[in-house]
Amino acid sequence: MAATDHPASRPLTPVSRVLRLCLHALFFGLLALAAGRAVADSAPHAGWVVAVCAVAAAVYLAGVRAPSVHRSPVAGAVWLAGLGAVWAGLLALSPDGLWLAFPLYFLELHLLRLRWGITAVAVTACAAIGGFLAHSTTVTPGAFLGPLLGAAVAVATVLGYQALYRESERRRELIEELITTRAELAAAERSAGILAERERLAREIHDTLAQGLSSIQLLLRAAERSLPDDAPALEHIGRAREAAQENLAEARRFVRALTPPDLEHGSLAAALERLCSAAPGPRVRFSLSGAPRVLPTPYEVALLRIAQSALANVVRHAGAGRAEITLTFMDTSVTLDIVDDGKGFNPASAPSGEGGFGLPAMRSRAETLGGLFTVESAPGQGTAVAVTLPLPAEAP
Repeated sequence: MAATDHPASRPLTPVSRVLRLCLHALFFGLLALAAGRAVADSAPHAGWVVAVCAVAAAVYLAGVRAPSVHRSPVAGAVWLAGLGAVWAGLLALSPDGLWLAFPLYFLELHLLRLRWGITAVAVTACAAIGGFLAHSTTVTPGAFLGPLLGAAVAVATVLGYQALYRESERRRELIEELITTRAELAAAERSAGILAERERLAREIHDTLAQGLSSIQLLLRAAERSLPDDAPALEHIGRAREAAQENLAEARRFVRALTPPDLEHGSLAAALERLCSAAPGPRVRFSLSGAPRVLPTPYEVALLRIAQSALANVVRHAGAGRAEITLTFMDTSVTLDIVDDGKGFNPASAPSGEGGFGLPAMRSRAETLGGLFTVESAPGQGTAVAVTLPLPAEAP
């Protein structure tokens, strides 16, 4: 077992510090009591009792101040053995040494592993009973009950404290985990908000500025064709068309810059394939049908987000063993199908969803682009999600 598991190596709490100070005060107080009574009663070995008490105090103080005693079970056991030997000498000289058994119980349980600590407590209790009997002419039940009850109280107290300490540590770890999770959730929400705003801006720029500039170009080209070759306005129209072309290119650069990170370094098909390979839980396969073509950025963003949302539902709720995502290019439309063999559900009673993964959110994305969103499912029969987006006659 690692050294950090040693009971004495745990960090001190305010309560444990107070208990440790009380234990020190009890030990030195009982030593002073034994020495004082020996001197006051003019005991036969009063001088030896005082000397042994002084040695016990010195050994105890040395162990308290030694860091190794609190870090190493071996060092703690050696110190307890030395302190026990001195105590045994005091017990042989004075019956008052019996009272030191009580603080020794707590020291043994604190510094030793539980099994060895209980064994040391039992040995100490037997030594205390033997010392009392050696100085007493009569045998009474108290000679046995006192040390044994003291040992039982010490063991119960230490075990109860350790149980409370473990519970406190579990709660502290849980609170730390909750704080960490809350911070991660806040960061994820901020990231999702940033991505959503980027998508919104890209869609707005594409649907307004880019489309408007493209329309202006078409109108200028039509005006240019309707004028004779020597018309003075042709030069101005040409410059206006060039300015519109430059601004359209700039708008498209803005749209590309606001594209989601999954689409920055590849096509929609590549992003969907990466999504399938990284999905946890069920085995997910990606397939591509038809001749791929360049899609407008809002189309790619919408299809990728719908695939992510649908796959998230598969992982979280479907209990599926496998799923398949298919991207199909046709002459006038593009279709995305997400099919799984999970437990299915009743689409009519499906919840609205949360966190952006609900069916209404996916439907809204598709309908915003003039597409069609359908869900086919039944309990025990898996789920099929399909979205079809009409392609513009000429991709901008």
